[in-house]
Amino acid sequence: MILPLSAFRDSGLSVFNQGKFCGNSGDLTRGIIVILDYCRFEIEIKVLIKLKDININNLSLWVQQAQTQAKQASVIQRIPLLAIADPSWFAVHIYCQSGESYSYGNTACIFPLMSVIKPFSFLYLLEYLGTEKVLDWVGLEASAMPFNSLDQLMADNGHPRNPMINSGAITLADKLPGKDGNHRTQLFCEWLNKLAGSHLSLDLDMLASVRATRSQVNLAIAHYLHQTGHIENIEFTLDTYEQICCISGTVEDLGKLGKLLACESSFVNSQHRQIVNAVMLTCGLYEASSQYAVKIGLPMKSGISGALLAIVPNKGAMPAAYPFGEASYAKRLEESGAIACYSPALDSIGNPVAGLAFIEALSQNLQLSIFS
Repeated sequence: MILPLSAFRDSGLSVFNQGKFCGNSGDLTRGIIVILDYCRFEIEIKVLIKLKDININNLSLWVQQAQTQAKQASVIQRIPLLAIADPSWFAVHIYCQSGESYSYGNTACIFPLMSVIKPFSFLYLLEYLGTEKVLDWVGLEASAMPFNSLDQLMADNGHPRNPMINSGAITLADKLPGKDGNHRTQLFCEWLNKLAGSHLSLDLDMLASVRATRSQVNLAIAHYLHQTGHIENIEFTLDTYEQICCISGTVEDLGKLGKLLACESSFVNSQHRQIVNAVMLTCGLYEASSQYAVKIGLPMKSGISGALLAIVPNKGAMPAAYPFGEASYAKRLEESGAIACYSPALDSIGNPVAGLAFIEALSQNLQLSIFS
């Protein structure tokens, strides 16, 4: 079904001079993909739900909310290559366990995952070294302080609260297998690509940009971790940490990573997957994590590049209400999935504003929360 631009005008969406709405009402898979290109004033919305569940007015409202939020935010300035990103850009990729995936927008756009890599370095070590050893290095407790807080680390006597903040991720970077930073990053990236079917790679230009303006706070954190016996070599560890943060890919690659955490499989230990999802829910959005656990109710992880990943475990990226009957739903035949966003404008905490606003609208209106 194709609706003309007038449908959007009638619903109040008047800022675009082109637009179309595409839907497949016969598809049991639920999904919404919105791609905003504010520079060219174009919009395309593809809806993979039963149309009785939602209407154009709702979709228009969610788009406008995301656009408004993006205008109020700004891209990070500390890293030169990240500072040149267009703050109004917004793209989404949705992966469903059934094998269907939907990716729209500038699919060739490549961005660094930055802190969105943290759940996967955590998962990597859980898989290779086991829960007991890894949880001896990092805790599972949320922090009310910023993600790069040295004060929090000092208050905890050098033991990182969780693997989603910088102190925890730097500690785990020290434990990755490999003879040096290059080798560690190569092994880690190859592992991710093999399991997820992604095409991630190290962005050397981004790495040079990060190193040109190295975070002095991260350096101080590494020094304190070394002082308290949590890492062995400061430079070696920071080199590894900076490299894995510059592992880059597309929104499709990020969505494929998400399926590792969303779906039961023989590739990833189910207990490890559950641990990572739980920590993402409570710690993945830094000091705003508890707020979004209530508002959205999904395991999520953000990065200062604008990357954002939401996991919909055991329910589907956009699940229909009992699509195969209530009995089948109760037997856990429901979809699992992941929602990957890229929207580089950030709030003061360091979370992508437009991506969060959009996923919040989806979660609340489509009841995606794991608590619903």
